[in-house]
Order: sequence, then C-alpha cells, then structure tokens
Amino acid sequence: MSTLVNPAVLRTEMRLFRREPAGVFWILLFPALLLVILGSIPSFRDPDPSFGGLRPVDAYVPVAVLLGLIVGGLQSMPQTLTSYRERGILRRMSATPVRPSALLSAQMLVYGGSALASALLALAVGRLAFAVRLPRQPFGYAVALLLAALVALALGALISALSRTTKIAGAVGSAVFFPSMFCAGVWLPVQAMPDTLARIVGYTPFGAAAQALNRAAAGHWPGWTHLGVLAMWVLLLSGAATRWFRWE
Repeated sequence: MSTLVNPAVLRTEMRLFRREPAGVFWILLFPALLLVILGSIPSFRDPDPSFGGLRPVDAYVPVAVLLGLIVGGLQSMPQTLTSYRERGILRRMSATPVRPSALLSAQMLVYGGSALASALLALAVGRLAFAVRLPRQPFGYAVALLLAALVALALGALISALSRTTKIAGAVGSAVFFPSMFCAGVWLPVQAMPDTLARIVGYTPFGAAAQALNRAAAGHWPGWTHLGVLAMWVLLLSGAATRWFRWE
C-alpha cells in the first residue's frame, strides 16, 4: 500500500503523539493557558488606545492561535522527523510497501491537526472566559488560519531537511522559533507595533498571518496582500524542503 496518507501509519503516529505529554501540553494546552494568564490581569481586560481601542486580551487571541502552529511546526515535528531519519526508520521504510512519504504525510496531519485544535481551543477560551468576540469574518479567518498552518508545516519540513541530527534540528528550530514568535506578536501584538515595524513584520510568514487574522477577526477580508505573502511563503518553503529533504 503506497497511498499518500496511510491509515495504519497515521494511527500509529497519533498514538505516539498522545504518549508525549510535553508535546500535547505545549501544542494543545499552552496557548490557551497563556491566554488565561494574560486575561487574568485586570488591565488586559480594559480597552487600550495603543491596541486600536481593543482590550489587550482581544489582541492576544490571534497570537495564541498562532502559537500552537509555531510550536508544532517549528519545534515538535522537525525533531520527530529528524530522529526517525537518524535512527534509520525512514531508510527501513523505503524497503517496504509503505513509502516514507506516508510517514511525512502522517506527521503533517498529526501536528497540523493538533495545532488547529489548539487554535479552536484558544478561540473558545477567549470567548467563554473573557467574552472575546468570535471572528466576524469566519471564512476569511479560516483561509488565513489554513495558510498559516501550511506555512508552519512547510517551515518545519525545511528545518528537518537541513538538519542531520536531532540536536541540530533543535538548535535550528529554536533559532527560527523566537523570531517567529516575535513576528506573531507574542511579546508585542502587531496592533501595538510602530507602523514601520508592522509593515516589515507583515512580510514575514507569521507577521502576515497575524495581520490577516486580525483583519478577519474585526470583520474584514484578511487582505489579498497578507494572503499572497502567506501563499508565497508556502510555495517557497515547500519547494526548498522538497529540494533538500533526504530520507537517510
């Protein structure tokens, strides 16, 4: 059986993922927990002119949504894939009817699905705990979120392609992780950034994603510029990962 998505491989990868409490916590639960912590600060529940009249907790919901994607795509998936290559699992799979590409597809589905579940949990916590409005342009929000997930997975695949060992994957992933969090607005939401910095950040994968989600949350179409930037990064990163990825 050599289909792109092998059900048996997918079930195995899902079981392995559930057995990793750290991965489940940091991808699924930490973004929502961070939102709860921030929302528990009284000043974060008051409108702030520096956030365009929004409450800081409103501005941090899209940040929490992106955080699960960043952790899953840049930290967890590359180390898992690199460990499989390092231990020869991919090489052994290449001699069986199940192709290594089935494992790569299963990994993307597991980490992409868990990151999207994390996004839904963050939206639910924001709504139920702090009365944050759900996105007023849900279709545009879903499109931006899907592109952001593809960017995170493509970047994770590229990190895996460039890393020969899990230590290198961890180091490269961390080097990309913190700038990605900054661009997503973890330390300073995009709405509060100076205009010049916000424009520059808007050309990065997660900066464009943050701005697209913000616009959709406010009821506007995410903007073709932001969606175009995301699509461009998906194509570039996917092409580079395909070009340099090695199974052994």
